[in-house]
Amino acid sequence: MASINSSEWRALCDKFTTAQNLSEVECLKDPANDPFRSKYKARELLREIYCSLKDFQAGGEEGENDSRGEDGAARPQTLDGGEKELDGFGGGSGGDSEAGLGDARLGAVEYYLGVNHVETEELSAGQEHLMNCIKRLDKCSVSPENVSLFINVRNQLGILWAGRDETETAQGFLETAESIYLRYMKDEGSPPTDMTEYFSTEENLLTHQERSKRFELAYTHTLYYVAQVYKNLGEIERAASYCHSTLQRQLKLNQFNPMEWALNAATLSQYYITKGRYMEGRHCLSASTVIAGLEGEVPSEDAAQESEAKSERRDQLRQKRAEIARCWIKYCLNLLQDAKKQLEDNIGELDADRQEELKRARRQEEEEEKGKKSTLVFGSDDTFDSIASLEEKVQYLLPLDFTEARAAFLVGQNYCTQAKEYFEMDGYVTDHVEILRDHSALFRSLAFFEDDLERRCKMHKRRVDMMEPICMDLNSQYYLLIRRQLMFELAETYNEMMDLKLTLANRQDDAEALEHHTVKKFNHLCSSSTKYFQMFLDSLRSPDGKFPERLEEEVLRPALVARFRVARLYSRLISPVLATQLDNLDLSLENYKNVVQYCELHPEAAAAVETELELSQEMVTLLPIKINRLKAKLNTDDNN
Repeated sequence: MASINSSEWRALCDKFTTAQNLSEVECLKDPANDPFRSKYKARELLREIYCSLKDFQAGGEEGENDSRGEDGAARPQTLDGGEKELDGFGGGSGGDSEAGLGDARLGAVEYYLGVNHVETEELSAGQEHLMNCIKRLDKCSVSPENVSLFINVRNQLGILWAGRDETETAQGFLETAESIYLRYMKDEGSPPTDMTEYFSTEENLLTHQERSKRFELAYTHTLYYVAQVYKNLGEIERAASYCHSTLQRQLKLNQFNPMEWALNAATLSQYYITKGRYMEGRHCLSASTVIAGLEGEVPSEDAAQESEAKSERRDQLRQKRAEIARCWIKYCLNLLQDAKKQLEDNIGELDADRQEELKRARRQEEEEEKGKKSTLVFGSDDTFDSIASLEEKVQYLLPLDFTEARAAFLVGQNYCTQAKEYFEMDGYVTDHVEILRDHSALFRSLAFFEDDLERRCKMHKRRVDMMEPICMDLNSQYYLLIRRQLMFELAETYNEMMDLKLTLANRQDDAEALEHHTVKKFNHLCSSSTKYFQMFLDSLRSPDGKFPERLEEEVLRPALVARFRVARLYSRLISPVLATQLDNLDLSLENYKNVVQYCELHPEAAAAVETELELSQEMVTLLPIKINRLKAKLNTDDNN
């Protein structure tokens, strides 16, 4: 490369600094009717820098077929697919170091021009410049002078192709960026030259620490984009791993927006929860809560003098913290539900033998989990203690008895209260009802661990008290789906309460006490369950009252199960009057027949309700025998 005198070099560096300032600072002040004014000015300066560098280029490159005209305008480049990993950690002949640095500088200008075009929504031109940068770098070996540019340009191409839904092409660029970083750190390890230093005077070069931070931040961006690519490819486990690494690095580098980081960590926790990885899920949520606190307190509400910006900020903070609270609810709920699955026997009750077996295995499980923890930790010394302190308040091992289950329940219930403070019924109906149903599910899961059937019944009564008023108040025209969900859950809750009352009644020794104190309550619960199942079925009818001949897939099983349950409930109503018993059994038989007939007309439905269909077929055979016996007895009584 030809020599550049100091005054020319300073002028070129100043021009680059001005272009950077226009691109990153002044652009924020551009008017709405001319949003890219500063970007366009920066582009012209970058083109001038490119031409100046070409003028200084060594004569040995004069015969080269450049992909750019003398005016600095990009010529079209084609791209058939994503990059493959470099065959070696060198690639290209390189030439002498000065020539290599010249290509790197020209490549850097191509990079900045490419980013400029992408930011001004000229994607094709942006792609051309970025590919010209790649072509320049193909002449160079990866070195401390250019590795940052190698990675950043591939990051940008990965983003560009991902935005076009060309995920596999994006994957190629990003995985190459990752492999370049890993190989460089293995072979060199020292903080490399930053791209901005190509156009810096000696006194403005970055410190060792600043270079390291910028290089590590570029790699953090690589990991973030790779995580998105894997997510789009359906490789969720790999996406979660990259997301976790990204969050760790953002904290380590102190390059993050607290609330955005907190929401990403809370979202990641939901993946871990679905995989039963509660230690990881708890750590993500604890870190999320602590980091969200770095945003400060929610501004107080002063309607008289509050600015619109302050009001919007307060609302955003409240909403995001409520969303984190909802993630905590899911954590506690899934923990309890997974414990229930581990502990229940074939009739849905707690298996004491299994409980003891799991308790014996717990110590080994705790030791195994401790080994994982060191690789998962978020936070610097400043935040680690706060995260660890919050973690200690919430268990991650599956609860094995009522005391442990209640501890998890109370945490979940507390977050339900927090979430409902923002997602109020007035304005957030869907969200409020979902939180309400999660709260109900927490009670249901806790009830599984309760030995006292009376107390268990009271827990289900709390569920009814939460849902029933909402269900009755919601407008069917606007919230039909939500009402159906509530109707079905209320029907099942009343059904559980009825079963508990019957179990309690069967423990009574005194038949008279059973008759006097229980029958009325039992029938009330039975009738309430029937009422809500029937309301659910009636909600499926057309405006003229006709039940659909073919049920939609999303309501097929619920509808047939509701029919089956209604049939069962009518057969269980207790009455001393034979005529009433007959009426109830007739209604029971009618509903059992409905299930059987529907599955005969639509054979594909049988797979959705195998157990219920089998029992219905059996009852269609047996119930007429019972009905005929009752009729005979009734006739005998009438004749007498």
